[in-house]
Amino acid sequence: MNSRERMAIAMAKGTPDRVPVMCQLALGHYFLNTDLGHVEIWHDTEAFAQALTTLQRRYGFDGILINLPGRDPEWRRQIRRTWEKDGETFIEWINGWVTKGPKDDNPHVYTDIEGEERYFPAFEEIDPDKLLYMDPHDISAITYPYSWGFHGETAPVDRPEEFFPPWHFDTLRRVRELTKGEVSVHSEIFSPFSQMMEMLNYANGLMALLEDPGKVHAILDRLTEGAILLGGKYAEHGADAVLVSSAFTGAGMISREHYEEFEQRYLRRVIEGIKRTRDIPVYVHTCGAIGDRLDLMEQAKLDGIDTLDPPPLGTVELPRAVELLGKRVFIKGNLDPVSTVLDGTPDDVRRAARQRLEAAAPGGAYILSTACSVAPASPPENIMVLREMAETEGKY
Repeated sequence: MNSRERMAIAMAKGTPDRVPVMCQLALGHYFLNTDLGHVEIWHDTEAFAQALTTLQRRYGFDGILINLPGRDPEWRRQIRRTWEKDGETFIEWINGWVTKGPKDDNPHVYTDIEGEERYFPAFEEIDPDKLLYMDPHDISAITYPYSWGFHGETAPVDRPEEFFPPWHFDTLRRVRELTKGEVSVHSEIFSPFSQMMEMLNYANGLMALLEDPGKVHAILDRLTEGAILLGGKYAEHGADAVLVSSAFTGAGMISREHYEEFEQRYLRRVIEGIKRTRDIPVYVHTCGAIGDRLDLMEQAKLDGIDTLDPPPLGTVELPRAVELLGKRVFIKGNLDPVSTVLDGTPDDVRRAARQRLEAAAPGGAYILSTACSVAPASPPENIMVLREMAETEGKY
């Protein structure tokens, strides 16, 4: 059984030959642990595809999450100049905006040469009819009306099939080529709520829920259409699963009531819409305290739940989650990426992995993983332990 087959069975809530292993790595971890360069990995399709597959092979993961879209092949033509300062790389683009890129973390785009001001549109100026999808991981970050890169050409919201450029799907295509169909390849989209939060900046987004919930619903409705479109296109281009990133809907951000009102109904529409294109697994990544809303997440008709952060990062005790969810959805995660993988030893990782396998592996539908992303500075030897444990103690 190869990795792709193993993951497919687990996501179908079955029992493969052993528990699969698949961690999401922070982008900074790729920057620090490959020789491809942090600027190139973030901005270049081929470099990112090579980084993804290099570390998948090194760590023995059964799956790869593609959490950056394909890039414009002509992205270098949009650069005016570059320089280094205090260990960071700066890129000035043709529109005068500047990217500040540390060597161990995601870059940010600023509207000033000093790298102090970031662009976020005001809630009052947003016209929901001018929205379709907001991708905060585009090289230009958030723009409104939305445009790809720094050319300033507005993406055509009135022609949805032309909204996403053809190169947007190049990373998925290239990773499928490099893995030769043997590894489960997943594409990431942002939930409507996460798109809105990224567009407005987090504090402004939360205030909008209180000040004008009617307009918030209009925004979320439009962004739902874009999420369905993008997820469906990933399905058409051969993704084995789609991950909906919805990081800001745990109890540390919104209540159960707001979760139902502003997240669950739209999430369910996204999942159902993607599956109309192709019936592939669709699962959700939500950080932090979700122990009080696992039932609401399941009601969104998702196939799986990712992260399930344990205390103190979150509120999910894995045995309780297994009891609550049964095998109706697959579970991925729960191993503490900070105190165990980043700060611990290989033996700490072995103990933590053994606990997760004992709690969640019986009956299938479990994927061994850290809860949230593997931190940039995590020791590779700690990550390699997960494959070892899956092979020695994760068999059925």
